[in-house]
Amino acid sequence: MKIGMIGLGRMGLNMARRLLLGGHEVAAFNRTPARTEELSAEGAIPCFSLQELTDALEPPRAIWLMLPAGEVVDSHIESLLDLLQAEDIIIDGGNTYYKDDQRRARTTGRRGIHYLDAGTSGGVWGLEIGYCLMLGGEKEPFDRVEPLLRTLAPPDGYLHCGPSGAGHFVKMIHNGIEYGLMQAYAEGFGILEDSEFGPNLDYAGLSHLWNQGSVIRSWLLELAEGAFAENPRLDEIQGYVEDSGEGRWAVKQAVDTASSAPVLTLSLMERFRSRREDHFPDRFLAALRHRFGGHAVKKK
Repeated sequence: MKIGMIGLGRMGLNMARRLLLGGHEVAAFNRTPARTEELSAEGAIPCFSLQELTDALEPPRAIWLMLPAGEVVDSHIESLLDLLQAEDIIIDGGNTYYKDDQRRARTTGRRGIHYLDAGTSGGVWGLEIGYCLMLGGEKEPFDRVEPLLRTLAPPDGYLHCGPSGAGHFVKMIHNGIEYGLMQAYAEGFGILEDSEFGPNLDYAGLSHLWNQGSVIRSWLLELAEGAFAENPRLDEIQGYVEDSGEGRWAVKQAVDTASSAPVLTLSLMERFRSRREDHFPDRFLAALRHRFGGHAVKKK
């Protein structure tokens, strides 16, 4: 199958590579031409404008976007609408808020152009082991692009989740769960490190052990084993944890539907906390404890 790929960042480049290895034709466009040229050396059709990209594909076309969520996706779709025709398909595989998908599907639908949202999980390992894909949108265009999905995903690794927005909604909750799992592991290892046994524990070995039949075994622990093998006490890393936005959207959804989600919410708050040194609320708490109980405070 022939596919246009827009956005050759960390995920998009490897997805395009996996499609090429699977025998598909890939027409590639990236804002900075160096990535396009790099992929063309691996067999992709190099395109240096959206016009070139659409010209390289025969109708009905399929174009996959791997771009940062928000305005940049809207601007690319707006430009594509003037270049595409009815029955073409736009697939957004980035981390997009599901309500934006619903709005965009209405916009493209007025032109007869199909829109699919594809929640994509797999990170930098996707090229090797495949991507878990969660699709939202009409079933007919989903069926048309299924050969691409079969190549990108491992066995049983993709699913049509429902109408427009459903794919990214499911991916949003997936990422919220991921936040909670990571936080649980982080707190557990933190307690170990603070204990009398911490200095002598082999965390890489422990991560490996817990993946041998334990009820908490997971791919995250495999990744932890690799991280500890590289840096046993993680002392070369600053404890500053970013978030991609999907954790925030998951917590907002919980608030909107009055769904109890304390673990997911607190894991997000802990990421915010990680970005502060000498946190003002902590100074406030120390000052109050000193005032009401005469507890000692540490001076700067």
